[in-house]
Formats: sequence, C-alpha cells, structure tokens
Amino acid sequence: MSQILQSTRRALLSSLLLTVLLVARPGIGTAQGTAAAAAPDLIVLAASSLTDALNEIGPAFTAATHRGVKLSYAASSALARQIEAGAPADVFMSADTDWMDYLQTRNLIDTASRHNVLGNRLVLISPADSTVTVKIRPHFALAKLLGSGRLATGNPDSVPVGKYAKIALTNLGVWSEVQDQVAPADNVRAALALVARGEAPLGIVYRTDALVEKKVRIVAEFPASSHDPIIYPVATTTHPQQGAADFVKFLQSRAAQAIFAKYGFDPAPK
Repeated sequence: MSQILQSTRRALLSSLLLTVLLVARPGIGTAQGTAAAAAPDLIVLAASSLTDALNEIGPAFTAATHRGVKLSYAASSALARQIEAGAPADVFMSADTDWMDYLQTRNLIDTASRHNVLGNRLVLISPADSTVTVKIRPHFALAKLLGSGRLATGNPDSVPVGKYAKIALTNLGVWSEVQDQVAPADNVRAALALVARGEAPLGIVYRTDALVEKKVRIVAEFPASSHDPIIYPVATTTHPQQGAADFVKFLQSRAAQAIFAKYGFDPAPK
C-alpha cells in the first residue's frame, strides 16, 4: 500500500512541476504567457490640441489591430526637442510643419512615412460669461478690448498656436499694440486654461480647443488669409517599432477622420 501511495505522490508532484513550468514559460498554454509575448505599446507623441481626438482614436486602433498605444501630449516644440534628445517615440504628430521639418533636417523621422493629416482654424476666445464682441479685420481694436488684461496664447517664439497668432496679428496690424500683454503659455491647452479660469480676458487658440472647453466661448474666427495654413503632419521616427506605420496609416482612414471631424478638425489643406 505504501508503494502505491509513494507512486501516486510522485505522479502528483511531477504533474504539479509540469504545470508550474508551463505557467512560468512565456507563450505556452496560458493567458499570462500570451500577454508576456505581446508587442509593447506604440509610443505616440502628439500636439496638445489633438488630446481629445487621439484619446478616442487610440483605443479604436487597438480594437482594430490588437496593438496598444501610449499617447503623450505637449507642445510640438517640446516634443520635437524630446525626440532630438533621444526620448523613446515611434510616431510624432505636430501642430505645424516647422517642427516636423526640424526633425526631418536632423534625420530623426522617416520622410517616406510623412503625411499631412489635418487642418484647423485660429480663433479669439473669452470666458463663457463675457459679453465682448468684435469683428476681426485689419487694425481691429484688440488692445482696447484687452484693457489692462493679458492675451493668452502659446509662446510666439516656439509653440505653433503662438506662432500662428503672432503672424495673424502682425498681418492685421495690431501685434505691436499688444505684444507686451501676451501671456506666453507652454502649449495651447495651457493658454485655453488661462481664459477658462478667467485669468485672461482673451486668448488665441485653435477652434478645436475652444469647442471642448465649456468655460470659454468663441468671440471671432481669424480670416484664413491672415496666417499660414494650420497643418498637422504625422510621421514615424527613423527607428520605430513594428506597427508604427500602421498607426500613421490608420490616422488617414475614414474611421479616424470621422473622429477628427467630430472634434472640429478640418481636412488637411491642399
């Protein structure tokens, strides 16, 4: 009887050991093994103004491809410099062509993957409870509307929305009157927040940002002729993970373009 018990015990121990080895070894017969063998998330660096749209597009891409996406947002200028400094990134989507050109001249993107995906519009905003009205035209009374207040927008020297704002105000002949009152934010969402909190009576942001913030309202839209076309290019970096090109392609799909349109983006200017 004792020999039978010993044989049974040895069989049970052998079975238990085999089970432990199967669980510990990635990719063999277990859900944990499958997860361990899965490809790491794609790292996508994108302009702040894309936050809401890409937060919806990322999961849609994952559902279609079973590939995870890690999204990181900041000013295009900050993201481009991060990539230049060696930060991990598979895809870069900028709010202007200048910062994509910046990386291209340094051979930090795959130029064959580069595409213009979207357009946007520049608007003047105020807090939602403000009653200010104005028509944007040459020499309009922006300084009078500001009074002693500040004009919130991106840093005109680096952040795309600030650069577009400076060009527009210069072409309209009012930049010199208000440049000392500009509150230069690190990115467009920071500028939006200044107006939403009532810390600035007016701001210049993208139309898409104004549409997602209930605490601001659009006072007027800048004429397209007053500034350079607002273009959002995308590209993979020079040594991306496999699957990065699929994400770039997905951004141009009907499904992704419908999401962008829902948040107020325009097709890319031709």
